[in-house]
Amino acid sequence: MTDPRDTQGIEGAETDFRGRMAYGDYLHLEKILDAQEPLSASPDELLFIIQHQTSELWMKLAIHEVTGAIAAIRTDDVRPAFKMLTRVARIFEQLNNAWDVLRTMTPSEYTRFRGALGQSSGFQSWQYRAIEFLAGNRNLAMLKPHAHRPQIIERLEAILARPSLYDEALLLIHRNGFDIGADALRSDWRETRRPSEAVIAAWRKVYRQPERHWALYELAEKLVDFEDYFRRWRFNHVTTVERIIGLKRGTGGTQGVSYLRRMLEVELFPELWKVRTEL
Repeated sequence: MTDPRDTQGIEGAETDFRGRMAYGDYLHLEKILDAQEPLSASPDELLFIIQHQTSELWMKLAIHEVTGAIAAIRTDDVRPAFKMLTRVARIFEQLNNAWDVLRTMTPSEYTRFRGALGQSSGFQSWQYRAIEFLAGNRNLAMLKPHAHRPQIIERLEAILARPSLYDEALLLIHRNGFDIGADALRSDWRETRRPSEAVIAAWRKVYRQPERHWALYELAEKLVDFEDYFRRWRFNHVTTVERIIGLKRGTGGTQGVSYLRRMLEVELFPELWKVRTEL
């Protein structure tokens, strides 16, 4: 006999999914939940795997949103870009929060399965590289870890062949009558651009008269928001790594914490930070 309490609160809810799509079907939960395959007997390895898998899912969404923002700015349709960039900042807030979970792992717990990782490392994340390339940090040396994956190289090269998010922002302010110097004439988008006094001067004009250039002013602040959260993510990465492995080399062969600290100095949108000193 069925206990009537089993159905309390679900009146009207669909409960028969024979031949119909249910929640798990839509999300392909079998694929997601079966994707964790620890290589050691350590119970903490599951945390490590899920931390990185969920980070990759969030990065997939970030790539989708940044790509959309680039397309919108390219066509002068900046309002949708504002929403997309706001979402990207929130995505990196989620990625930041994930470090708090990983930091519950002690050095002793990590050493029990670290050897099972081989040479695999987050340094080899092609999606992270895609985000950097899309934003404007185009260090071509970072293609090397992906050379064994031709399809990945093809995707990254496709990003490098077109203007980055920051390139499109600079072209937008140029279309609005601002002098951006040599950046207006660039054609090889694979080159790493250098900070420009002309671009600083252009942003300075925007910031000194925000009510006159509101769309450009808001775009600038959305970019700064993005980089602000991105920097926090990098900082929390450094802190987490040092807390767990100290100053050891990373599994991928990098210098570990010292390498990550150098990455903290990389600016995605340099003139937007430099202009603040001049206002």
